[in-house]
Amino acid sequence: MPLAPTRRAHSATVAALRSAGCVFAEEEAALLLAAARTADELAAMTERRAAGLPLEHILGWAEFHGHRTAVDPGVFVPRRRSEFLVERALALAPPGPLVLDLCCGTGALGAAVHRALGAGELHAADIDPAAVRCARRNLAPLGGTVHQGDLYSALPGALRGRVDVLLANAPYVPTAELGLLPAEARDHEPPAALDGGPDGLDVQRRVAAGAPHWLSPGGVLLVETGERQAPRTARVLARHGLLVETSVCGERGAAVVSGTLPAHGGPGGA
Repeated sequence: MPLAPTRRAHSATVAALRSAGCVFAEEEAALLLAAARTADELAAMTERRAAGLPLEHILGWAEFHGHRTAVDPGVFVPRRRSEFLVERALALAPPGPLVLDLCCGTGALGAAVHRALGAGELHAADIDPAAVRCARRNLAPLGGTVHQGDLYSALPGALRGRVDVLLANAPYVPTAELGLLPAEARDHEPPAALDGGPDGLDVQRRVAAGAPHWLSPGGVLLVETGERQAPRTARVLARHGLLVETSVCGERGAAVVSGTLPAHGGPGGA
């Protein structure tokens, strides 16, 4: 049973979080109070949050696209801005698609698209064993399959040329800018989920290069990227024969570049 919240416990938790620099101390205190079963557990959770641990790692879940997604310690936390990628995927997806979530982390993106579209096939892949374990917990109830390995090398050959919606929230922070990230990301999330190489596009280039071989004719690759990086990401996708569209949501600071494989050809449809 959760700890029965009191005004005193709430005030003390808010004060501790504010002192640690938590911007949303009131909201976070309410979540911690709802999750804690004892006063000692609340104190321990508050101490961990004040020390900089991501709230989602403490709670064990993140709110994403209207659902709670399990988030294990050390796994990349799905960002609310990535809901824009989900929205773009839903706008472009055919009925009953085969969805693939590459660099899946918790699998939140693939799960959200699959839930919204209903029927279809769901696959995800990540190189990090901890992420794969977490994603399997999230996707198993949806009938999804999670593969472990480096991008497309993780996938069974039977998926080649059949992917209708390919989601890729690959790391896109330039290496030199990793030190500018908030401490909770820098210190508690895997570097491989953040570091995109010198210009932030290293993994995106590999995703784009392989996409035509795995997409179905008319299938679409959707890549989350930085707003200032979006023009370069678009050029990367276009270089591999994809028909490119860039969408930006200024309110959420989100940019998504989509690339559609022409229905009349390309490696995926050969």
